[in-house]
Amino acid sequence: MTAPFGHRLADAVAARGPLCVGIDPHPPLLASWGLADDAEGLTRFTDTVVDALAGTVAVLKPQLAFYERHGSRGLAALEGGVARARAAGALVLLDAKRGDIGSTMDAYADYLRPDHPLAVDAMTVSPYLGPGSLQPAVDTARAHGGGLFVLARTSNPDAGALQHALVGERSVAQVVVDTVRGWNTPGWAVGDPLPDPRAVRDLAPRFGPSTGSFGVVVGATLRELDVDLSGLGGPVLAPGLGAQGGAVSDLRRLFGAGAAVVPTVSRDVLGAGPDPSALRAAADRWAEALTA
Repeated sequence: MTAPFGHRLADAVAARGPLCVGIDPHPPLLASWGLADDAEGLTRFTDTVVDALAGTVAVLKPQLAFYERHGSRGLAALEGGVARARAAGALVLLDAKRGDIGSTMDAYADYLRPDHPLAVDAMTVSPYLGPGSLQPAVDTARAHGGGLFVLARTSNPDAGALQHALVGERSVAQVVVDTVRGWNTPGWAVGDPLPDPRAVRDLAPRFGPSTGSFGVVVGATLRELDVDLSGLGGPVLAPGLGAQGGAVSDLRRLFGAGAAVVPTVSRDVLGAGPDPSALRAAADRWAEALTA
């Protein structure tokens, strides 16, 4: 068993800054790099990004769907890229958004096992089959030092149709946040009352030894933060910087200073390729802006 993901994330952020770069090899991006939309092009793209960034960026976040669309050879490209990224010191967050029940969720959670061919440090998951549906992933993460980021308050235009729906007096998004807060609370178990955000005042903690391994996904492009992250105990993955409209100022506006936020940039870095030095320079600009 390795150190808990939250501790490893805190160490990576301390050494490299909080930037997470998404690896999203969609067909137009491959074309802009002069690469074919096939497994060979995908492999060249992945290897270039990993070789350029894995030695300096804290987290790399490959989007699983763009590899699955190329079948077994696509997954082989991802498998090689993940192993090389982790060997170079980057944490790998698999953007899979998996959510199911029972043995199926067990199987998805195997990505967090160190003996899995595509072993990663953390993965994104969807909670909309109920909080208990994710318990197999929580158990696997705890057993092997992995992490989870749960979709909570995403910024796609129609997200509120579900995430603003009420469960008693709380929105669905708030119930998700409170459930993850419970996972980061020693002694809490599924079935226990959800921790009340009004009982604690601190926002998600600064990165450090107390950072929990379970976090939430909250979009950096929200107009306002309409969930209470008090006492979350874990990190916030904040996608949407750059081409999607989010700015560093939005992170501070939404989350305040000192929160354990992992900001994600994809197109604004990947669009600088295929030259490795240009990729590194683009990532460095964002890293400097986030720590200014």
